[in-house]
Amino acid sequence: MAPTPTQLLSPADQERRRALRHMKAVALGALLFMAALFAVSFAFQQEVPALAYLRAAGEGGMVGALADWFAVTALFRHPLGIPIPHTAIIPSRKDEIGRTLGEFVETEFLRGDVVRTKLVETPIAARLGEWLSAPSTGSGTSHAERVAAEASVMASSVLRALSDDDVRDVIEELAREHLIAPEWGPPLGEWLQRIVDAGAHRGAVDLAADSIAAWLAANHRAFTGLVSRRLPSWVPSVAHRFVDDTVYNEAVKFVGAVQRDPRHPARLAIDGYLERLAANLQHDPATIGRFEDAKLAVFDSPRVRELAGEAWTTAKTGLLRSLADPASGLRRRGVTALVEIGERMTTDAALQSRVDEWVTDGAVFLVDRYRHDIASIITDTVERWDPAETTEKIELMVGRDLQYIRLNGTIVGALAGVAIFTVAHALLG
Repeated sequence: MAPTPTQLLSPADQERRRALRHMKAVALGALLFMAALFAVSFAFQQEVPALAYLRAAGEGGMVGALADWFAVTALFRHPLGIPIPHTAIIPSRKDEIGRTLGEFVETEFLRGDVVRTKLVETPIAARLGEWLSAPSTGSGTSHAERVAAEASVMASSVLRALSDDDVRDVIEELAREHLIAPEWGPPLGEWLQRIVDAGAHRGAVDLAADSIAAWLAANHRAFTGLVSRRLPSWVPSVAHRFVDDTVYNEAVKFVGAVQRDPRHPARLAIDGYLERLAANLQHDPATIGRFEDAKLAVFDSPRVRELAGEAWTTAKTGLLRSLADPASGLRRRGVTALVEIGERMTTDAALQSRVDEWVTDGAVFLVDRYRHDIASIITDTVERWDPAETTEKIELMVGRDLQYIRLNGTIVGALAGVAIFTVAHALLG
């Protein structure tokens, strides 16, 4: 069963309806009182001439009451159900009223100068800073934590809404355009040349020599049979051990010499090789071509897409986990950053000025650009309203005050009737 109009009214509307009915009863009572006053005074004015004044008051009061009743009723409906022209103004002109109201809001409120004047007078940055830097409330959650939590929910929703395939396509396209398509050889050769010129590679050579020396010291047995197993079977075993020990000792001596001598031939050979490699990567087409072929072989099409998918999946999973956990490093750093921003906005006058200017300029831009669209919300909303429901809502909002017009019309009409009768009696009597 469909709800009745009374059931659709809110508690506040129900209270307004009771007040409206009360005032209607008062206004109607005043009209009836004037009618009774007129009837009694008209019946006995021959015996009591002074009652003529009361008759005039009753006539004027009834005329005023009826005229104002007609005017008030004509706003909302046809008086007595008679379709008199220019009555039932609100339901018949609802859409025009909505358009007029929208135009009024657009031209008088949604103006750049009005918005700018209001925002300039408001310390936006200072208030926002105080709000952000406020400590935890009674619920144990600070404003910064609430902002971070809401931002995390929004970010998580955006991440979940993104299509994994589309994101992988974008990552793959970006990787191909900015990572794979450009030549690696010349910039890598230039980078290597700077390293060689600065001698920065020598630390890596030292580390390699130290690592080899440490391995040799701990793995003497690894040389057992390394060379001797290739000797003829008739060679004595003593000779086998001698050959293996000789090879091991020479290796130890060679590595030790490399460690001690910064100008060792092996070091110079490495320097020369790196210099030639750096030059060839920058200027030798053959070397550059081989390097590009090797790069393309490593980053073939299926592999690039697989890497893009793995990168997106890993990043998405990690972000979602961090955003969902209030104790995660990402959330904690976000809260800390918000608190620090709030504290700065409460103390840094220059920052306050910049933020206030940004907000003001942004609001003025949006209002100037979209004020018609914003105001159209009023027009479109009023157009969607049901005429009967709109009439009832408006009557409940202002009808009680309009009933005072009826009451005042009754009183003013009575006074005017007495005044007119008195003047006419004085002039003609």
